[in-house]
Amino acid sequence: MADDHDNTPENGTFPPESLLPYETWLEDAYRGVMLSALEYVSREGLAGEHHFYLTFRTDVPGVVIPDRLRAQYPHEMTIVLQHQFWDLNVDRTAGKVSVGLSFGGAGSILEIPVRAFTGFADPSIHLSLHFMAAEPAEEPAPETDATPAPSAGKEAEGSAESDTSSQVVSLDAFRKKGPSPG
Repeated sequence: MADDHDNTPENGTFPPESLLPYETWLEDAYRGVMLSALEYVSREGLAGEHHFYLTFRTDVPGVVIPDRLRAQYPHEMTIVLQHQFWDLNVDRTAGKVSVGLSFGGAGSILEIPVRAFTGFADPSIHLSLHFMAAEPAEEPAPETDATPAPSAGKEAEGSAESDTSSQVVSLDAFRKKGPSPG
């Protein structure tokens, strides 16, 4: 059924240019979806096959990660929340997310301002959201030492992209494949 009210410009861009800030509203709504998912998981835990890829700019003021990770990922980093992580907290008032992860056996609490996130994905349901990040700092952010995590004997899955440049993660490998045509 055709939509007789399709006002998408001929160049196919959406939303069309407007005097209303639709792009900002959409961005805020998508970030709200990410924050709601993180809040839910902080209370209830991850169910089934759900797991999250969180991509963020490491050069945005307020990002708190270990020095060695900042040196390895000076611009952007992706972490995975799947089997083991701790102290996941969303503080909407302060505009930040914090989570405990282990990198190379060393536990750390990462603090990430909401404005630093550039992506959120839940590959189990093929959900992928992309955001515009805040402008990076001219100099690396001064908060370089992540809070040491309590040694509870838990290993966490912390995954960071292996290249030091910004990358887009392809989720094709995680998509469920249908039966092959025979």
